[in-house]
Amino acid sequence: MKVLLADALPDTAVEQLETAGDEVTCLPDLTAETLPDAIAGYEVLVVRSTIVTATALQAANKLGLIVRAGAGTNTIDCDRAAELGIFVCNVPGKNALAVAELTMGLLIAVDRHISAATADLRAGTWNKKAYSNADGLFGRRMGIIGLGDIGIATAARASAFGIDVVAVAKPGRNHAAVARAEAAGVRWLDDLDELLASCDIVSIHVPGAPDTKGLVNADFLATMKEGAILLNTSRGDVVDEAALIDALNSRGIRAGLDVFANEPDSGTGDFDSALAKHPSVVATHHVGASTAQAQSAITDGTLEAIDAYRAGSPINCVNLNPVPTRAATLTVRHHDRVGVLANVLQALRKEQLNVSNMQNRVFAGSKAAVASIDVGHLPSQELIDEVMSLDDVIYVSVTPA
Repeated sequence: MKVLLADALPDTAVEQLETAGDEVTCLPDLTAETLPDAIAGYEVLVVRSTIVTATALQAANKLGLIVRAGAGTNTIDCDRAAELGIFVCNVPGKNALAVAELTMGLLIAVDRHISAATADLRAGTWNKKAYSNADGLFGRRMGIIGLGDIGIATAARASAFGIDVVAVAKPGRNHAAVARAEAAGVRWLDDLDELLASCDIVSIHVPGAPDTKGLVNADFLATMKEGAILLNTSRGDVVDEAALIDALNSRGIRAGLDVFANEPDSGTGDFDSALAKHPSVVATHHVGASTAQAQSAITDGTLEAIDAYRAGSPINCVNLNPVPTRAATLTVRHHDRVGVLANVLQALRKEQLNVSNMQNRVFAGSKAAVASIDVGHLPSQELIDEVMSLDDVIYVSVTPA
């Protein structure tokens, strides 16, 4: 396959792809604007921070797979990719520990004024009196918003500091997720307002999505305790930056931030942010996942995603229907011979019966196979009889959804 790396991967990863027979092109300086002119002819695209627009997807005449070498896919037009039949796969959970570590680092830096103290020391100023004024973390309460892998990893580390970790109990949360959260030290509160009003620290770990954009707005910040600490290592547009600046000025809120709403779309560049310059903010350059350990794990996950696509079984796809439309499953036992399933599908087509999912498994000895075909409405008896009469079909059954 022809693989385009729009963001850098280690040389060892490139070597592994080439050993598998892939033709790899590395163009780590690509941007949202230049990607459309470079993408034609490639079957696989790997990105980290590069934005993949509908324009780029339209120019991608052979593309079948986009791998986001990380968890969030908000920089990719997943809806347009779905319309074009392009898999968008991510590498979830691989950077959780790194982001959780940075979250705790930002918290300590805010509480102990590490950034400002370092700047003064570099400027030749000794001010022990000012920098001795810290609250401390033991016994404080932290609210976690977003209990995925990163939120749970953060909760576990905060609990180890003696911090009381809470989150909002959500109906329908699966038992395994609840058990993982509780094992990390999370206790449950009834609603978000209770969490915000009672927590000394609020840490955001939600994905970038339309329903999380502007989550941290003026009302959210007004409900937080005066002097509380806000941590955001998720996505910049989760925070209304103007509202946060107002809360920093008027309510003594402090913030530790790794992400901003209008970050440069490349690894380096000019960045003029009133929020990043604010004296009540400790900030980093969207580097939460940027440890050697995390990058190694993400690289392995990226190669795994490409290999799975090569084998015909893509993993961690974010733009497939989670529950395919299904009115019934047609099960066809048949002799394992060329053309049998083509004839079955032709019969389905005549009845305008759409296939939403299909799997064909071959029995030992390769003499027979069984096809499970999920269809959009119940097949007629005439169709069942027609499929049953096809050469090499052994038996047909229908299971309603």
